[in-house]
Amino acid sequence: MTMTPTLTTTGSPAASAAPAEGPDGSVAVVRGPVLGVWAHPDDEAFLSAGLMARVRSGGHRVVVATATRGEQGTDDPATWPPARLGRVRARELAESLAVLDVHEHRWLGHRDGTLDGLRRTTGVAQVVELLEEVRPAVVVTFGPDGMTGHADHRTVSAWVTEAWRATGRAARLWYATLTPAFHARWGELNDRVGLWFPGQQPPVVDEVELAAEVRCDPPLLDRKHRSLRAHATQTDPLVRLVGESTFRHWWSTEWFVDAEVHARLRR
Repeated sequence: MTMTPTLTTTGSPAASAAPAEGPDGSVAVVRGPVLGVWAHPDDEAFLSAGLMARVRSGGHRVVVATATRGEQGTDDPATWPPARLGRVRARELAESLAVLDVHEHRWLGHRDGTLDGLRRTTGVAQVVELLEEVRPAVVVTFGPDGMTGHADHRTVSAWVTEAWRATGRAARLWYATLTPAFHARWGELNDRVGLWFPGQQPPVVDEVELAAEVRCDPPLLDRKHRSLRAHATQTDPLVRLVGESTFRHWWSTEWFVDAEVHARLRR
């Protein structure tokens, strides 16, 4: 059975950023721009490529900001010294976003692996500037867990959350998350590839608490897969490890939780 990609909302949206309801209760489009703020090239593709493609297909603006060029993202620094890898990953990011019809990108200009050592006010000010420029309806980023536990991811989440609060919470803030069903299906694989940083508890939110779910039907999944494979320095090793078909379906659904709901669940 072909499943239409949907965005299903359950959170409490800000009135000015409410999604548009489809006749079946799914969300046809997000009304207004979407801003994604991430740490490294490829974060946006793994966690929100389907969402971005869906929003663009509705004729709406998508802007992506990336804090670093991911120049430390290799197990082979002799072949991939930081300057070279950073250049290649920047090119990969542009190609990946083009697959999704996303053509607005901002670099925040920081060094990979250093974000948690920067002055917090520096990163927060950059995100405030983005929010004031783009005026998004929805902002997407990592949850406080950083998804995998990476310090750069957690730092970006903190920047975005503080900037969102400082600018009056005018947009909805969605954290990328995972569900019990994802962990049940992919848990062994996630552990085998070392997805979680040591000591990290993987994020999990029950489906009833989600702000949105994007399920990729075959055409949308094709686009997401191509956007991920454009990040070849990062995805080629994973494909060699798990196989093309498994890799294709691994991240075929995307889940988001409202920041305010997430805060309630953590109390």
